[in-house]
Amino acid sequence: MRDPSLHRSYALFRAFLRERTEPEHCYGLLARDAADQVERHEPLKGAVVADVGGGSGHFTEEFRRRGAHGYLFEPDPAELTARGRIPEGAVVADGYLLPLADGAADICFSSNVLEHVADPRTFVSEMVRVTRPGGLIYLSFTNWLSPWGGHETAPWHYLGAERARARYRRRTGGPAKHTLGENLFAVHIGSTLRQVRAREDVAIVSARSRYAPFLAGAIPRLPGIREFATWNLLLILRRLP
Repeated sequence: MRDPSLHRSYALFRAFLRERTEPEHCYGLLARDAADQVERHEPLKGAVVADVGGGSGHFTEEFRRRGAHGYLFEPDPAELTARGRIPEGAVVADGYLLPLADGAADICFSSNVLEHVADPRTFVSEMVRVTRPGGLIYLSFTNWLSPWGGHETAPWHYLGAERARARYRRRTGGPAKHTLGENLFAVHIGSTLRQVRAREDVAIVSARSRYAPFLAGAIPRLPGIREFATWNLLLILRRLP
């Protein structure tokens, strides 16, 4: 699908709405879309790809289908086995301390993980460490002030995280999966961009709204507005020597 385009954004949005009932369709489509984005900057065939926090393996499997040597590093064993099997090339490992040598990966990939770590700066530093000089880093996250920032409790998180969780419990009869300050954190566009730009070991290739149908590169450049309109920030970084 052409990126950005209304057709692509609509297809992804429909898939997200059916995530719980049709997870294979949702994450399969998202994996193909992400792999397309990577291949615009770096060939996947023959590349060593570290998928950090890739859950049950949809992204790693797509990278392998395209000829990459894909390896999945996921800290939660329950996530690894969510599809009833352990994905090929999977390792139980924390994103803060990856079992990889410096510069071992041609591409380090992380999709929608940064908002789930308490120390984003250390997480990013570890991704940079394991990427070879000249290699590519793909990093995307859902920012807290976006309409989807509260995840399953969105958009009621705008009224407060605890209020949103209470509403979710009343509506569903069970607790929300994510708790602010425990496994979900308020990550913001502006502060993340400042931290990345201050680094001397990476160059920003692209900073854009991952799912926007138009003006994908312009939205994150608008202070204030970007915190609500970006929805999901995609950073493509190049590791410097």
